[in-house]
Amino acid sequence: MRLFIAILLTDEMRSSLIGTMHALKQAGIRGSYVPAQNLHLTLAFIGETDDAGAVKDAMQTLKFKSFRLSLSGLGTFGDRLWAGLRGNQGLSAVAKDLREALDEAGIPYDKKTFTPHITLVRRMNGNWKTVPAPKGEMMVRRISLMRSVLKDGKRVYTEIFSV
Repeated sequence: MRLFIAILLTDEMRSSLIGTMHALKQAGIRGSYVPAQNLHLTLAFIGETDDAGAVKDAMQTLKFKSFRLSLSGLGTFGDRLWAGLRGNQGLSAVAKDLREALDEAGIPYDKKTFTPHITLVRRMNGNWKTVPAPKGEMMVRRISLMRSVLKDGKRVYTEIFSV
């Protein structure tokens, strides 16, 4: 199964991002827009694995404390447009601790440098810089182990565990 660990968004945060996505469409930005129900902040992408139990065990070792998450601007990685997140010690700590727990458990994951972002549009084409950045904040009270399956050509994410 294909797994990743993420922060799921509150309805208010999701609404702000959806508003920005509508503004992007109105500004003529083309691309593959992320479905509203799939918006999230990835902490670690694990990919294909048969051992979800080991991932759950690693997650349970975390000393997780709630923290505030705030949207901060728009940006791109190549043709991927994303909403940024204001850096804070809580987010940095949970990402670092999670990756250390995965390393200690010998669980492979994508080890790219953690850059907090929420992907909005893939294969984006157009001038997005005229669109106002989304605003919003939320309290993060848990992190979630997510399963990703391809159903009728679309990615469907399901939470299977949280701490």
